[in-house]
Amino acid sequence: MTELDFEERNTLFVEVILPLSLSKNYIYRVPFELNDHAECGKRVIVQFGKNKIYTALIKRISRDAPELYQAKYILDVIDEFPIVNAAQFRFWDWMTSYYLCNEGDVMSAALPAGLKLASETIIVLKEEMSLDTLEINEKENTLLTALVKHKKLTVDQISSLMGQKSVFPLIRGLLEKEVVFIAEEVIEKYKPLLKSYIELEPFYREEENYRSLFEILEKAPRQLDAFLKYTQLSRAGQIVSRQQLLEESGCGQAALKTLIDKGIFQVFKKKVSRLRDENDESILNFELSPAQQKAHDEIQQSFLEKDVVLLHGITASGKTQVYIRMIEKAIAEQGQVLFLLPEIALTTQIVERIKRYFGDTIGVYHSKFNDNERVEIWNRVLNGNYKIVLGARSAVFLPFNNLKLIVVDEEHEASYKQNEPSPRYQARDAAVYLAHLHKAKIVLGSATPAIESYYNALQGKYGLVTLHERFGGVELPVQQVIGIAEQTKKKKMVSYFSTTLLDDITSTLEKKEQVILFQNRRGYATILICKTCGFAPKCVNCDVSLTFHKSSGKLHCHYCGYQENSMNICPACGSVHIEQKGFGTERVEEELSLLLPEAKIARLDVDSTRTKNSLQKIITDFQDKKTDILIGTQMVAKGLDFDNVTLIGVINADTLLNFPDFRAFERSYQLLAQVAGRAGRRDTQGKVCIQAYDADHRIIKQVVANDYIGMYEDEIAERKAFNYPPFSRMIFINMKHKDPNVLNAASMRFATMLRVTLADRVLGPEQPLVSRIRNYYIRQLIIKADKSTAIQKVKSVLKQTIHDFNTENSFKGVIIQIDVDPY
Repeated sequence: MTELDFEERNTLFVEVILPLSLSKNYIYRVPFELNDHAECGKRVIVQFGKNKIYTALIKRISRDAPELYQAKYILDVIDEFPIVNAAQFRFWDWMTSYYLCNEGDVMSAALPAGLKLASETIIVLKEEMSLDTLEINEKENTLLTALVKHKKLTVDQISSLMGQKSVFPLIRGLLEKEVVFIAEEVIEKYKPLLKSYIELEPFYREEENYRSLFEILEKAPRQLDAFLKYTQLSRAGQIVSRQQLLEESGCGQAALKTLIDKGIFQVFKKKVSRLRDENDESILNFELSPAQQKAHDEIQQSFLEKDVVLLHGITASGKTQVYIRMIEKAIAEQGQVLFLLPEIALTTQIVERIKRYFGDTIGVYHSKFNDNERVEIWNRVLNGNYKIVLGARSAVFLPFNNLKLIVVDEEHEASYKQNEPSPRYQARDAAVYLAHLHKAKIVLGSATPAIESYYNALQGKYGLVTLHERFGGVELPVQQVIGIAEQTKKKKMVSYFSTTLLDDITSTLEKKEQVILFQNRRGYATILICKTCGFAPKCVNCDVSLTFHKSSGKLHCHYCGYQENSMNICPACGSVHIEQKGFGTERVEEELSLLLPEAKIARLDVDSTRTKNSLQKIITDFQDKKTDILIGTQMVAKGLDFDNVTLIGVINADTLLNFPDFRAFERSYQLLAQVAGRAGRRDTQGKVCIQAYDADHRIIKQVVANDYIGMYEDEIAERKAFNYPPFSRMIFINMKHKDPNVLNAASMRFATMLRVTLADRVLGPEQPLVSRIRNYYIRQLIIKADKSTAIQKVKSVLKQTIHDFNTENSFKGVIIQIDVDPY
């Protein structure tokens, strides 16, 4: 046998997943010298298209060459060990099939950017890095010299500079040495909370110099008070915080600043927990209450028969402590735990609580970390270094190898649903399948469960455990509904506030307690309108009215980000009579600051949290009682736990209820109940004041009565009558094109093709609520299949129809997006 024959018989072919939305995976040939390195789950460097270089993942290895094309050679194998395991590939297969997307879409969503470099990826040199002390080879030195000169280079440019196609191992080496980073992943780091502390300058710690301070400060009584209080606290063995010294000495900011400027005190910053110090002992050494213990035991009992358990626990019932006991058990069994949270940035307290309890065995995974950190966490999970991972929805993609328990906290939250880009997955549902794949247990926790989850529990598909007592015996808040229309008639409305709500705010502030106000609209005025001709400015790219933001003085589109100058003169008729309609958090903040000028007010919405660290500053200032009133959108309802908040005000509940969606009432109940649950979470019973025009609305009455069961029964009856989920399955098909005529013809043609097989299960095409976004017109079709229909057959028909439709030349530019279970 010749050497050539031997190589041909031993040629390996690999099916690879590219980080592109391709309907099929490509097969590449492995050079004989790389045969021993090829392994499923490893990354390889491949050329795709004429000049594009990508990192791809080996999914399968065989000796079968592709029949339809000549296989190209892979250029290199990057990894020494696989970075994706077999369970992940099975999970990806399920996600591809269930959500009707491509494997490349899933790979792009799953892997941190540092693990999927491509030709266009930009590599940037870290400015603060000292290159003199680095141990680098000749090639690394050449690349770093070029980066010093050019600041940033694409992978293509690096390849050309080095004179070789495969530069990924070289880049990976520099990433590991942390001298470069990937520009497309420059995301602000998740910042720890730093607290300012005071200490005496070393010079004055000497006895003689220390005594001289009394003479220096005797003519400045406030400074002397601060110094004496510092002396008292430090001799008691305390580390003295700036805030503590100000509060206990009463010296004032000016006196303390003078002491620092004089060089008597110096300030240092220390990383601290966002939880209050007095709670430390109870966090680390707690006992479950009888109600919590009962819930814990019932969950464990349910796990004997069910893999999924729904924990229905009212707000502030101590669900987190129940989770901690379950996590302890899973770790004792040498397993890994995934703890999912809807939005990490807004659930710092749970993160801190879990981290405080379990220490360094825990990893946190979310988009606030930069790419190097995400890669490091990926590798630590892969190697089994992390026993617990806290994460947002993308954490379901991590490479677990011994998963025993998944906790999905606030399982009803819409944030678990990925809307853009594909895959449009629901992390809660994906977590249920992930648990099944690993033979793990999963607990879904919420005070206001999703209708589908509660239905599954009542049908016996999930276990159901209830926890109806607030932890520590704290009573549920007193809830009051105020009719805006009635109050307006009686002239008891001051701006957007009833006199009742204003009186409650005033009395709360007098007791040195805090207030949260909820208004589910951001901006200043929802719409500007000409009183003479009715003209209202609209976005040039989208079919929506522009919202006025006073902070910028401009009109903003909340869909595409377009901005234009505010309207003082009507461009249609020239009238100067411009009226503001509707109001958002910005307007509420302004009006309240006029009514209560002494109050310290902050706003928490998308606009106020755009700048660096602004979100954490707002939350921390409120936690530290530097702010009296926090005004916000639904961000204030998600995972915030403040011990001094005793009053919640809902400015206008109607904006939630009057929304054209079959889930509007369910979402309204969940949001209002969650907002109300922020009140009185420690020793004091809280109060909730809900303002609404429709004060007798069923949902508002059920929120006040804390009647989740009543809401569920009403909603489930309506859904059964009109065949909505959970009694049917829904798939949204969004079709987009820049020409509305082409889109109309395309959507009608596509609907006709679908109806050949699916008949009246196909609804539409119709214009959605917003029919144009970013200059793309949109038409929507809905497939509504009842439970008796084989959903996989429906999906198969849909995929084939899309394939056939895309072969028609007249509709080549039409974009089709599929959204399975669009909730």
